[in-house]
Amino acid sequence: MTQAAKKLPRIEINKKLCKGCSICVDFCPTDVLEMGGAVVTVKNLEACTRCQLCDLRCPDFAIQVFD
Repeated sequence: MTQAAKKLPRIEINKKLCKGCSICVDFCPTDVLEMGGAVVTVKNLEACTRCQLCDLRCPDFAIQVFD
């Protein structure tokens, strides 16, 4: 019996709304996000637990996590 491959979440970052405050990066418990210049980027999607802290803490609604 083989284990099914882990389905990765989808993280959308609206770069027009992102002000680069890094709140989402600071609150991510598994170090999924990083600052890529002036905006946030996904650096380790496989580590995402879908906790959605980044989504909930973003003051500009620039990031969304989808299952």
